[in-house]
Amino acid sequence: MAEELDPATARTVQVQLDGVFTEPIKQRKNGFYPDVSHELAEHMRSGWAKPEARNVAPITQVAETAARRLELSHRFPGEWLVIPAGRLKTRSNDTAYAFRAATEYAYLTGDQSEGGVLVLAPNATGHRATLHLLPRSNRESGEFWLDEQGELWVGPRHSLTEAEQMYGLNTADVRDLPDMLRRSSGPVRIVRGHDAQVEAAVADRTTAHRDEELLVFLSEARLVKDAFEIGELQKAVDSTVRGFEDVVKNLDKAQVTGERYVEGTFFLRARVEGNDVGYGSTCAAGPHTSTLHWARNDGPVVPGDLLLLDAGVETHTLYTADVTRTLPISGRYNAVQRKIYDAVYEAQEAGIAAVRPGARFRDFHDAAQLVLAGKLVEWGVLQGPAERVLELGLQRRWTLHGTGHMLGMDVHDCAAARVESHVAGTLAPGMVFTVEPGLYFQPDDLTVPEEYRGTGVRIEDDILVTEDGSRLLSAGLPRRSDEVEAWMASLRPTPGPRD
Repeated sequence: MAEELDPATARTVQVQLDGVFTEPIKQRKNGFYPDVSHELAEHMRSGWAKPEARNVAPITQVAETAARRLELSHRFPGEWLVIPAGRLKTRSNDTAYAFRAATEYAYLTGDQSEGGVLVLAPNATGHRATLHLLPRSNRESGEFWLDEQGELWVGPRHSLTEAEQMYGLNTADVRDLPDMLRRSSGPVRIVRGHDAQVEAAVADRTTAHRDEELLVFLSEARLVKDAFEIGELQKAVDSTVRGFEDVVKNLDKAQVTGERYVEGTFFLRARVEGNDVGYGSTCAAGPHTSTLHWARNDGPVVPGDLLLLDAGVETHTLYTADVTRTLPISGRYNAVQRKIYDAVYEAQEAGIAAVRPGARFRDFHDAAQLVLAGKLVEWGVLQGPAERVLELGLQRRWTLHGTGHMLGMDVHDCAAARVESHVAGTLAPGMVFTVEPGLYFQPDDLTVPEEYRGTGVRIEDDILVTEDGSRLLSAGLPRRSDEVEAWMASLRPTPGPRD
């Protein structure tokens, strides 16, 4: 890659090119900065075509983001509300992770610019919302080619005028924001953890408790999805279905190269059709299926074993799917695999049947867990009755996790919501979450029959609560064991032998 600035070890110096540019510039390791000749500075200022004005269309969700900001304004009248997008995070030395805008910022604006900040300033009618962004580089100054955010280095940005057209918001230069905030007065709430410079500018006018209230409100606002969000989630799921099909079609190659081939195959679909994967994919084969959060993806893919694939495509608007299938690598489940898989399928069916408006959020979890507890009793792993097992939580040795979670712009969406509004609340139309029971028998678990050990099965689907029940967004992927086998056979030329 091209040589980058070194934020870890560089010293900050002042560079002045004939009085035009006086922004802090970080010196390179090789000493190139600030040794810039007058002749080079003059050479870099001239000879550039005038930037053309671009006609940009408003983002698709411009009405929805406006409605969300209005709701936020009504909740906190008379207060400054500051929601940053965040900044690049260092991966190692002078390289950074790919930027992903903070969920709250993207939810309220639709923008994904690094360093952007949404500010709602109180006024007589509620709030004036302004999107603070970095404008296009000034070719007359050194910022264009010396600054690490200059467009010569990172590519062209939208102008502030173009941003106004796209997002339906007033815009301003984000470099002026800290001083503007320091000059303003009145109580402030800020979403913390994304921009230390902006936080410092309002540190004396906010408290952790007040900021937590802002975060909780924005988290609970996402519990019920609007029509745009539901459409994006369906888009994410549809791409994910195609990603699972890609994996099945390439299982023969994965058997040569291992779990990383599975991961790479799905990732290609995510990058072609979306922004990225919504979270790190679990591509667990063989005994790795019993490790809940297997992330190494460095093991073999062996015929006769199972492959547990937990993956989701993230759309360009940052909504993610979250789907899991446990697939027979040879195309057919053996007797023990089918027994465990069918038990998990039965539990998932019970969980899905419990999803309806007005039901408790915990109902689908309890329904699925009761089935799994009953199976463990039936197999002689635990002493019944199943209700006693569930009351004592004994099944959790093998079920490990909750049966579902909210889904949206974060794979575990609405995480800051209050217990009474979320896990202890009731279901409402527009909620989207996962239903994902599982059974995991560790390779060294002496309390279960030997043939169970090293086998894990999870089936996970994304479900929308509707006015009269529910709709499975991920219905495009088969779930029942015989349907999975038929689906795999349709995608692969020669399925393996039946047990």
